[in-house]
Amino acid sequence: MNDSDDLSTALDISWAQAHHIRIDPVRRLTGPGMLWDRTGAVVDVLFEDIETAHLLGLWKTHARRVLDALGWQGEDIMHRAFQGGATLAISAPQDQLYSAIFAVQTAWHFCAADLVGAEPQPFEPMITELKTVMAREANPALVALINAATAHDVDILVDEDGVSIGHGIGSQTWAMIDIPAPKDVEWRALHDVPLAFITGTNGKTTTTRLCAAIAHLDGNVVGQTSTDMVKVGDDILDRGDYSGPGGARMALRDKRVQFACLEVARGGILRRGLATRHARVAVVTNIANDHLGEYGIMTLADLAQAKFAVARALLPDGILVLNADDSNIVDATAHVSKRICWFSLDAKSPQITQAQMLGQPCAYLQDDVLVYWTGTEDAWEIPLKDVPITLSGAAKHNMRNALAAICACSALGIGAETIQKGLSAFVSDQQNNPGRFNEFSYNGARVIVDFAHNAHSVAAVCDATAQIPAKRRFLMLSQPGDHSDHAIGEVTTNALEFRPDLIVTAEIADHLRGRLLGETTGVIRASAVAAGFSGDNIMAASSPSVGTKIILDKLEPDDLALLLVLSDRDAVFQSLA
Repeated sequence: MNDSDDLSTALDISWAQAHHIRIDPVRRLTGPGMLWDRTGAVVDVLFEDIETAHLLGLWKTHARRVLDALGWQGEDIMHRAFQGGATLAISAPQDQLYSAIFAVQTAWHFCAADLVGAEPQPFEPMITELKTVMAREANPALVALINAATAHDVDILVDEDGVSIGHGIGSQTWAMIDIPAPKDVEWRALHDVPLAFITGTNGKTTTTRLCAAIAHLDGNVVGQTSTDMVKVGDDILDRGDYSGPGGARMALRDKRVQFACLEVARGGILRRGLATRHARVAVVTNIANDHLGEYGIMTLADLAQAKFAVARALLPDGILVLNADDSNIVDATAHVSKRICWFSLDAKSPQITQAQMLGQPCAYLQDDVLVYWTGTEDAWEIPLKDVPITLSGAAKHNMRNALAAICACSALGIGAETIQKGLSAFVSDQQNNPGRFNEFSYNGARVIVDFAHNAHSVAAVCDATAQIPAKRRFLMLSQPGDHSDHAIGEVTTNALEFRPDLIVTAEIADHLRGRLLGETTGVIRASAVAAGFSGDNIMAASSPSVGTKIILDKLEPDDLALLLVLSDRDAVFQSLA
């Protein structure tokens, strides 16, 4: 072997596939994640007819052997068992993360050989070649700068192209080839900015945007990331899903940023980890069934564990903002040692009651009023009627999002008056919160556009819209192809709570994800009919924009349309303009 390609070839263990063993691609962990707060590499292994304890024992043995042979005696081994498989990981130095991928593959090669009784490749030549890869990747200057930033208690962000120290207005960025010596850095000019991570199955985008709007009203230039875009102030840097560490780095390296509200999705956490360990606040909005079966996330408890990775990114005095109405979140706090600020729609929930007894801040709903209790006898409030996104109490999901934003912004030092003004001014329209309960008027009818796509979010939106009076009710429904028939059926059943008179099923051609055209819309139709809805009142459309046109052409004054739009959103908005 004389290069990394040869090493990859030698590590090929396709023979394990025949023994019902499958591994997903090995991933670099660039920051805190589900397993721990260390950098390294991780792989998910799926298997049948193998004792999990036996496999994990082999992993500990072979991973330790590889790490010791590489001179990584100070690095750790980690594993997590899940239904039908296990996640296996090693930690590694920040400048050796690609080498860590090979190290994981090497350790797994010997595990697999033991499991299936095959002859592995010779150990020493593999280690020799891996050390060659390590030598090429090693970056002592980067390691020195990371250690210096840690000593100065300021954040450092690293990717393939560059390094930055501090955040926003307090940051400086260098190309990887121009890394300075610690003595040449003007440390006094570098600092972090107030930063919040917001995650959860649903509500995280709205909560992020609401926090950003409040922080802007407080006089800050806000950097925000979401599943839609990266934004600094009013400037959209790029559109797309930027809920991972790449989007966070883009926002935090912008020299205009004074405050950061960063949406964090499950995928980014599991693929790469979080961008920073310097968050002052982390929010978990809720835990609901979505994207199960990926990256070893098989249950809601697994998903909660993944979402709670944001706690590992908190500073020592950071605050974890949590939804007390979600049993999955409450259960997940058993092993959390961070300071918690609870919010709830029930003023007498156990978590709210306990927080008040202990003198800890919390937020809750009481008599159609949102209340923030400071942890003393002091409290301030805002009526639901003054918070537009709550629809005066009809939109329970947005009541929780507002409570989460109250807790997060208070923990970040924003005053009550500013938070109240921000809540009153925030309207969930196309400009402030695109795709989240956007309301339009068309031919005397009300039209609601929303991105809801899983059972939990669809139930929330339909519960809110069901309370809006209407002469006739129209629903457009679509689903991505990677959702199971059961999940699509659950979404459809929840959507019927809207009480539609007509349903239009919209095909999403760019989200088929292995299904045939017409297959997903067929499942929606069959599920609606099975739930008692008349098939005569179901129409099919080739896209969300076509489905929107079908409904708009039928609208009359006092009608209500709910358009659940997963793609083609700009075309839908244009039709409604």
